[in-house]
Amino acid sequence: MSQPTIALLGLGIMGGGMARRLLGAGFPLTVYNRSRAKADALVSAGARVAATPREAVAAADIVFSMVADDGASRTLWLGPTGALAGVRRGAVLVECSTLTVAWVNELAAAITPTGCEFVDAPVTGTRPHAAAGELNFLVGGSAAALEKIRPALAPMSRSVTHLGPTGSGALVKLINNFVCAVQIASLAEALALIERSGLDRAKALAVLTEGAPGSPLVKTLSARMTAKDYTPNFMLKLMAKDIGYAIQEGRARGQTLATAEVALQLFQRAVAQGRGDDDMAVMIEPMRQSGS
Repeated sequence: MSQPTIALLGLGIMGGGMARRLLGAGFPLTVYNRSRAKADALVSAGARVAATPREAVAAADIVFSMVADDGASRTLWLGPTGALAGVRRGAVLVECSTLTVAWVNELAAAITPTGCEFVDAPVTGTRPHAAAGELNFLVGGSAAALEKIRPALAPMSRSVTHLGPTGSGALVKLINNFVCAVQIASLAEALALIERSGLDRAKALAVLTEGAPGSPLVKTLSARMTAKDYTPNFMLKLMAKDIGYAIQEGRARGQTLATAEVALQLFQRAVAQGRGDDDMAVMIEPMRQSGS
């Protein structure tokens, strides 16, 4: 059987790695990115570049979107040059961005009249995971639609988890990210305290990273914080956005996410200092400067 034709909309830190994995697996791929240069960089690898989302999806069996937020997703899908204006009946449309459940549900309703199927499938992982094909896809939607896209997910993924109906993937992704954000905020405060106290930093950090707090995230971020390497693998401003979305979801369900609200304040402080485009590990810098 021939490979399905794929369109991928959005070629940022994550989308670029996903596109290269699909091309490496031999899928016919058309790409679109608001900044054309990122799309043109994939031509030598075999991608076709489209001028609009509508053009990109015209021949696609599967469409993936990977953009920053609700607003960017809405712009890609809707309007006269948006993807929904050009999709083929029977295509499967896959939103991999980290979005609010409200927008995911609104998008699903907008897709219904097109005769296409919809899957929300945000991912966990950062730049190196996208490049290596080790993303974890968190899927909301029908089991039948998931099976149709599974061959395309394979070269991009370490795991695929079907969590339930439309919106389930989006909600679990926001919960996952707010828990990560709380860990990062705690780690940054802990490391700043270690550095101010005169302790042997390497030994003290080893206690944390090799003991009960030593999650993969804590191990990775502590290395970046100590090296002061803030090359973006996951931008600080995007994590701040995700925390805010998670807090909204909690409120919509009558729950206050108190730890998320504190973490958001700390992330926003770093964003306000002009660090938003840096890796999320950079949030330790305001703590190093102020001691709080």
